Amino acid sequence: MPARRYPETGVFYRALDREFPLIVRGEGCWLVDDMGRRYLDACGGAYVANLGHGVSEVADAVAEQIRKVAYVNGTAFTNEPAERLAAELRTLSPKGLDFAYFLSSGSEAVEAALKLARQHWVESGKPGKHKIIARTPGYHGNTMLALSASAREHYKKMFGPWLIPVTMIPAPSPYRRAASDPAMTAEALETAILNEGADTVAAFIAEPVGGSSTGASVPPQAYFKRVREICDKHNVLFIADEVLSGSGRTGKWAAIEHFGATPDIMTLGKGLSGGYVPLSAVLATKKVIDPIAQGSGSFKHAQTFSHSPAICAAGLAAVRHIKKNNLVARCADMGAVLHRKLAVLLDLPCVGDVRGLGLLAGIEFVADKKTKAPFPRSLKFAEAFTAKAQEAGLIVWPNTGHADGENGDLVMLAPPFIVTEAELDEIVVRFKIAHAAALEACHVRR
Repeated sequence: MPARRYPETGVFYRALDREFPLIVRGEGCWLVDDMGRRYLDACGGAYVANLGHGVSEVADAVAEQIRKVAYVNGTAFTNEPAERLAAELRTLSPKGLDFAYFLSSGSEAVEAALKLARQHWVESGKPGKHKIIARTPGYHGNTMLALSASAREHYKKMFGPWLIPVTMIPAPSPYRRAASDPAMTAEALETAILNEGADTVAAFIAEPVGGSSTGASVPPQAYFKRVREICDKHNVLFIADEVLSGSGRTGKWAAIEHFGATPDIMTLGKGLSGGYVPLSAVLATKKVIDPIAQGSGSFKHAQTFSHSPAICAAGLAAVRHIKKNNLVARCADMGAVLHRKLAVLLDLPCVGDVRGLGLLAGIEFVADKKTKAPFPRSLKFAEAFTAKAQEAGLIVWPNTGHADGENGDLVMLAPPFIVTEAELDEIVVRFKIAHAAALEACHVRR
């Protein structure tokens, strides 16, 4: 077999088997490449561009801050943007999540959140509590601890010897599970805690609304109230991973608010800065922080750009822009429109389910709509669809493996909060074009 040639560029991209269009500017929900071709970015890049492109007040805030001071060491100084952003997040987040630790990516935030949970128990005099319980399907990041807590097997396979054991319970899936299934009621969590021994379990981590690993699966309304009861009963910290679903994406600031439960620790990222800079946050309650503050007095986790004034300035401007323009409420309203328009996709031959909340949607492809049988992974249908969508000027986010750990094809939509109804119509039109082209490319009978 001849060696595969990768594009001759000095940039080491994640995908080494293709060339990338060169994007030269963004306009609202659109990207424009150097050939003048326009792409409707229906997933906000990677669920990031919540505000759309061209919000000058965010760019101006970063420039102004950099002119004042570019960087300070977060172990020696505080800074005005970090203090003000923390204050804004305190007003928006579920009650009690009063303390914010700022980082640069979602993976970093999850890594820090899990380490915070561990240090909390050590400094509370319970060093035996070290185990993590997570869900499958589920995804929490690519750093080693976050990847250990993820159930994305095709990411984990190569790095298995470096990962730690994490107990997995099945995630709720209204499309694929009966309402009485223990995974749908959270009873699987209590069973896992009892099997592991509550005195060994530090934390349970979950995405309140599923990300790409579940295709925006929405749990039953009572699920997270029961999670909260179980965690309280067994003295386990509940971490809500809102890196993807938070910052207003589902029509509330935090997706967990839809379910009437409050976590002990919450992570934010992706859209927290609207994509203008890399920014994430770990939010924690006083209960979590107190044993550390009164014990060693120091969180044993550090990153060079934590609490950096430039990234916090961008986050502060983005959050204030969201508040000033009522974009979370707009996300809820336009989300209802999006899901109404996407319902027509269920008439397509290989679309098994359309689901999600707010401006977050997952479309699952199946080989048989009656049995819900997935396509074999060898067909690579999600990848084919994504390529055909880009050819049609539509950017979506694919994922695979959710059906049984290996098979399963879906794509995600997460347009900017400023998306118009006409642009939602355009998403549907281009989706249908891509679907027909993917069926033909994969030789799937209609």
